[in-house]
Amino acid sequence: MAAKRVIIMGAAGRDFHNFNTFFRDNKDYQVVAFTATQIPDIEDRLYPPELAGKLYPKGIPIFPEDELVVLIQENHIEEVIFAYSDVSHEYVMHLSSFVNAAGADFKLMGLRNTLIKSKKPVVAICAGRTGSGKSQTTRRVAEILAGMGKKVAVIRHPMPYGDLKKQVWQRFASLADLKKHKCTIEEIEEYEPHISAKRVVFAGVDYQKILKEAEKEADIILWDGGNNDTSFYMADLYITVVDPHRVGDEITYYPGESNIYLADVIIVNKVVTAEYEKVLELEENCRALNPEAIIIEAASPITVSDPDSILGKRVIVVEDGPTLTHGEMKFGAGVLAALKFGAAEIIDPRPFLVGSILETFEKYPYIENLVPAMGYSTQQVKELEKTLNNSDAELVIIGTPIDLTRIVKINKPTVRVQYELQEIGKPDLEGILKQFIKKNK
Repeated sequence: MAAKRVIIMGAAGRDFHNFNTFFRDNKDYQVVAFTATQIPDIEDRLYPPELAGKLYPKGIPIFPEDELVVLIQENHIEEVIFAYSDVSHEYVMHLSSFVNAAGADFKLMGLRNTLIKSKKPVVAICAGRTGSGKSQTTRRVAEILAGMGKKVAVIRHPMPYGDLKKQVWQRFASLADLKKHKCTIEEIEEYEPHISAKRVVFAGVDYQKILKEAEKEADIILWDGGNNDTSFYMADLYITVVDPHRVGDEITYYPGESNIYLADVIIVNKVVTAEYEKVLELEENCRALNPEAIIIEAASPITVSDPDSILGKRVIVVEDGPTLTHGEMKFGAGVLAALKFGAAEIIDPRPFLVGSILETFEKYPYIENLVPAMGYSTQQVKELEKTLNNSDAELVIIGTPIDLTRIVKINKPTVRVQYELQEIGKPDLEGILKQFIKKNK
């Protein structure tokens, strides 16, 4: 029987993982191409032979997703695998209809064929949506485990936006490693806080190889999920973070709803800044899906480097990029700081946008009066810098997880906003993790 001809739709993450774990050496399938979306400039590349395996000596081409129909028809594609995250159920089914009309089957892969088993205990932190607070939850869990004397290796959901041959597996233990691997702003936002806390982070493309390297130096593996993707590893403790500012998304977004079903613990974050009726509604929705999960309420209190500098100023606010773009959040820590500390005005950045930053606003028009910290290339970093410097703001409020001024040269005063997870009452993560350690001696 001839191998089934397949295209994998992705965004340089779950798509590559699904290929590596199921398709790479599988003679029953021929992966003709990947398609790419969500992240700028990740298409028109090659999934290299070094990663693709012996069945693909020339590698596998990566095309823009908008070429999907032509690819299906010209290559007689029988099956299309959907493999990216943080999209609505409606979006997924529209794509299914689109693919089916073009003549191919449409498929979502389950966990049985894609999960990897570790030799070490695994704590997985995932989310209902991008921007729910997964990253600070990961930092909190790592801090607690370190306090218990455990050595943790953080394995981050993939962000391989550069040369894939050089990103098979990566280890980040110092700020110099960020420069060595030519990290994007998104990568730095995720890795730098761990590095600053003396934790080692692993990432890349081949998560079997990444796991083997991490297991060499860790007592516990900590999976730091991206977007609202499910874990790549079989978890001994599965934590899912949800956001009361977007109630309903936990049951209408893919695969975030799966993370609710999988959770041992559900953290309802940001309860201090949300309407309490929304918090209760969110908890009710989560209990309806997974009545066995432990629910923890938490907040993300902000700290500001110089709060007095905000009072009475016209400010421009920079927030975490993915949270604003495919995360669809309309505010973040920077906006909360501007409101709390009396900014005179959050200015509209749209008159000052240039290049790809302007294109980002055209693609995500709901962003409005915030600037996403986009920096997927050297050129885009320069365009972000020019956008901020063009503005007539008196102050730049930086609500990203990193010191953006190390990367972007800003010609006006700045103030940095930081935030960490804080559980409210009991149960809390320390109690949960003590039980986890006892169980996994």
